[in-house]
Amino acid sequence: MRVFKNTQEASGKIKNAVVTTGTFDGVHVGHKVIIDRLKQLAEEIGGESTLVTFYPHPRKVLYPDQKDLRLINSQEEKIELLSKTGLENLVIIPFSVEFSKTTGHDFITDILIGNLNAKIIIVGQNHHFGYNRSGDFSYLDKLSRELDFKVEDIPLKDIENETVSSTKIRNALTQGNIMRANAYLDHQYIITGTMKNSVELKGIDSSGYFSVEIEEEEKLVPPPGVYATNILLNADSLKSMTVITEKEGQRIVNNTLIYDKINIIDKRATLYFYKKIKGPEILMDGMIDSSEIEDAREDVDELLY
Repeated sequence: MRVFKNTQEASGKIKNAVVTTGTFDGVHVGHKVIIDRLKQLAEEIGGESTLVTFYPHPRKVLYPDQKDLRLINSQEEKIELLSKTGLENLVIIPFSVEFSKTTGHDFITDILIGNLNAKIIIVGQNHHFGYNRSGDFSYLDKLSRELDFKVEDIPLKDIENETVSSTKIRNALTQGNIMRANAYLDHQYIITGTMKNSVELKGIDSSGYFSVEIEEEEKLVPPPGVYATNILLNADSLKSMTVITEKEGQRIVNNTLIYDKINIIDKRATLYFYKKIKGPEILMDGMIDSSEIEDAREDVDELLY
């Protein structure tokens, strides 16, 4: 997958672009339906599948005083997940207050058609774009007849009769319902970061633990508890148990390897979440119940084989 840092960089380098736009936070199963359709149409016309997204997240730019934004993926994680879908081109538009004033008409004519030479534009269900969300499918359809490009609307895939959305995934993660979130995502929830010396875990021997340094403050961290996880380090998958605690409003992600005795401090790795084993009942007056941790370790070992 080629990654372009702006539309000017991509100009003239994409053949017969089949384009969709959006934040694609989570790269969930509904997003993959759209990407699969992109790839199918690109193959039919001898073109290239292309996603146009934005960084930083528009809400962070437009409402900097709001601190409740929580994202399923960091930018690094999103790029990695998108690369696994078979998408050919990712165009990342630097989002700013100035760019937010781009009209729907200018976004289509100047960027998607002018810079990327889009032949087909695909939008998801209820998709809006441009200043004040003025653009929608009906507007795109009208414009397509004037500028000679095709447009297609795709409803998002349902799971268990529920429309998949990033909001529902965030809700599941916020509740610690990892298995439901993973079903929506069609992959394990991940946290990528640099492994550091563990923050103190009161009540247990934390010498075998290490924490994940999370660079983006908007990254969603599941609630306190014990989780069955794997750590991907280079090509090695290491069985691990993750203990999430909270101190002064900050969630701390501590991990311990179940079997392996590998020093991964200061190494970059990805943590894969499988299931929540125990909830905040492991914490008593700021201390962690050692017997609860040992029981959880056994549960993790059994779950991950």
